[in-house]
Amino acid sequence: MPDNLTIVDHPLIQHKLTILRDKTTPTAQFRQVLREVAFVLGCEATKDLKLGNIEIETPIEKMTAPYLEGKKLCFVSILRAGNGLLNGLLDLIPSARVGHVGIYRDHETLEAHRYYYKTPDRLGDRLVILVDPMLATGNTAIDAANELKKAGAKEMKFLCLVAAPEGVEKFSTAHPDIPIITAALDRGLNEKGYIMPGLGDAGDRIYGTKG
Repeated sequence: MPDNLTIVDHPLIQHKLTILRDKTTPTAQFRQVLREVAFVLGCEATKDLKLGNIEIETPIEKMTAPYLEGKKLCFVSILRAGNGLLNGLLDLIPSARVGHVGIYRDHETLEAHRYYYKTPDRLGDRLVILVDPMLATGNTAIDAANELKKAGAKEMKFLCLVAAPEGVEKFSTAHPDIPIITAALDRGLNEKGYIMPGLGDAGDRIYGTKG
């Protein structure tokens, strides 16, 4: 397992992941549970945020208390499925800046094609957390990370729900400096580039666009 990979095996996440994998889970429940999982994964991804100290007064006495210092961090969603995780992350940190990278995967070649890019300024001063539910072939995540680095991002993490060994290896080779946080490392990819056992197409299941 690569040094930059963290699998969050909290019992609540593993329970909720089972709900997400179940093909009978309806769209509304899928969205809600994905949002809940994103919240917990976000806690793991932000556990090393820098803290400063501030003087406050509680109802009892004055004290020195910790607070987050520095520029607000930035969540960057890989469209469209990344938005399913984004909502839960914003529940955790409502003040975070948000960027979007639109990328689709060619189902024949499995190559990534970018069609949209919009992020906040001064990425080099922010922790950037790139989010997409699935890390399958790795092509989409690599392309998005490349663009963010070109835009000046220096400190970045990649957060996903489920990863395949092939995608983890490819992404880690391309971006060994970017930690990967996921809820599960699955068995591998099928001939169509889908994660096995996986949970199907996350975007379709979030938005009810298939079946």
